[in-house]
Amino acid sequence: MTGTLAPTLLVGNCSGFYGDRISAMREMLEGSLEDGRTLDVLTGDYLAELTMLILGKDTMRDESLGYARTHLRQLENCLGLALERGTRIVSNAGGLNPAGLAAKVREVAQGLGLDVAVAHVEGDDLRARAAELGLDGALTANAYLGGFGIARALTAGADVVVTGRVTDASLVVGPAAAHFGWSADQHDELAGAVVAGHVLECGTQATGGNFSGFRSLAAAGVDLSQPLGFPVAEIEADGSSTITKHAGTGGAVTVDTVTAQLVYEIQSTRYLGPDVTTHLDTVRLEQVGPDRVRVSDVVGEAPPEQLKVCVNELGGWRNTVELVLTGLDVEAKADWVREQLSPRLTAQEVTWSRPTAPAADADTEEGASVLLRCTVTDPEQGPVAKAFTGPAVELALGSYPGFTMTGPPAAPTPYGVYRAAYVDRSAVEHVVVLPDGTRERVPDPTAYAEADHTLGLRPSPYPAPADTLNRRLPLGTFVHARSGDKGGDANLGLWVSHDGPDDKYAARVTWLAKIISPRKVRELLPETAALPDEAIEVHVLPNLGAVNVVIKGLLGRGVAASTRFDPQAKGLGEWARARSVHIQEGLL
Repeated sequence: MTGTLAPTLLVGNCSGFYGDRISAMREMLEGSLEDGRTLDVLTGDYLAELTMLILGKDTMRDESLGYARTHLRQLENCLGLALERGTRIVSNAGGLNPAGLAAKVREVAQGLGLDVAVAHVEGDDLRARAAELGLDGALTANAYLGGFGIARALTAGADVVVTGRVTDASLVVGPAAAHFGWSADQHDELAGAVVAGHVLECGTQATGGNFSGFRSLAAAGVDLSQPLGFPVAEIEADGSSTITKHAGTGGAVTVDTVTAQLVYEIQSTRYLGPDVTTHLDTVRLEQVGPDRVRVSDVVGEAPPEQLKVCVNELGGWRNTVELVLTGLDVEAKADWVREQLSPRLTAQEVTWSRPTAPAADADTEEGASVLLRCTVTDPEQGPVAKAFTGPAVELALGSYPGFTMTGPPAAPTPYGVYRAAYVDRSAVEHVVVLPDGTRERVPDPTAYAEADHTLGLRPSPYPAPADTLNRRLPLGTFVHARSGDKGGDANLGLWVSHDGPDDKYAARVTWLAKIISPRKVRELLPETAALPDEAIEVHVLPNLGAVNVVIKGLLGRGVAASTRFDPQAKGLGEWARARSVHIQEGLL
């Protein structure tokens, strides 16, 4: 790939996680835009913090595994079609074993009678040096690599590139750098590609999936019964892009659906990557046509000097029983069974949920019932096995009236703990293995910068007009939300909907930035009340009409270890939208 091929690069996505719609690769290869153009590059993101833990457990059983096996199944079905269309395939499906997956892809190609140039990127796996780098106890330890190894593979003629733990956006940055011939110091261009990559990385989340405004899409005539189409980015030489999707596919691409993905799992206004630091507060979005959103004006600066490392450790064992409480006196029933069961439990950590009374005079038994969960964790298996489930079952005829469970107690399961670490770049050898087997080390950037994460923090007090007559309504009256997890931290993005009256939009944005303070977050989300003051940060993104809230430590030790009802904070935004706030009459 070189800068002489075409003025724009068409990059699509066919996977947002390990387990996404397996038919998506063929759909994206067979489809085209309204003007008939087909993809230059098809990317697939298969890795998340939890996925690395799953792949780590795979390698404990069989060292030849450690990659996303569904990606190989997709290639078996679609490799010939990709070659016919001239579409390069770039994915991080290599996981903990990119060399192994590359070898399997060659086997598949040979079996299909295809001549396929396969390259892979490695060097992110630091397990062999964990003790030396202070990462003792790591089941997996993977540095986040950038996109220039992918770029080199593509300029060397690779048809398929598989990587280990590169950043999700690097799957787009690499092809764009190869196509346009960008150098490591073209920070604005690289930052623009990072934004496009961030929008694409979670697949259909950019086209209406997990979108709080789904009813507005339906009202606008979008058929939500049809599978959502995966997003496509038309990337330009200056890093600007247009987000769209294939013709005839489900869902929609609007400023709001793109914003939903932009604020997903970010932290401050400075988005750190191994190739560039992206200034998220410079991003501008514009609806330029049906299912077409232009992304422009993105500013970048040099990346940080150290690389982030995803570390997963085996934390211990966990188990849960779920009790059903029906009818009257729900809180008293919950108190009684807790008093009976708790003294018999020996697990290190015991967590009970807090049930609330069901609706009065419910006309179904299910409507008259609530659930009470008891979750236990321990470094050893014994305290969460029969020592836990036995006492729970023994209460069946001697506890609260109507005692029952949603199912028989299960066997305990192991859980992992994620943490982020940071290492010097000199500790990581970023290597690309070209289709002919040549190994090349990918050079580090030539300049570094330390990002100021205080830029964009909401000032207090917030400079805004005084409140006037108001009404108490749900926050979601004209505010959208998207939430998620970063290890033990929760991320909550809130932004003003673009489908309201234009003359009220600016005032609504000011109101949102004023009302969402750390103190207000504690009121909206009472479960954050016990966290220290410094645990809640509010960052303002005025170009997006948004604020981003980071709640540190809400999820405990992360998704695999969390005992919360919603361990990945996926529903946190919808809870926030359902909470009541005072909204000025003039904004309605």
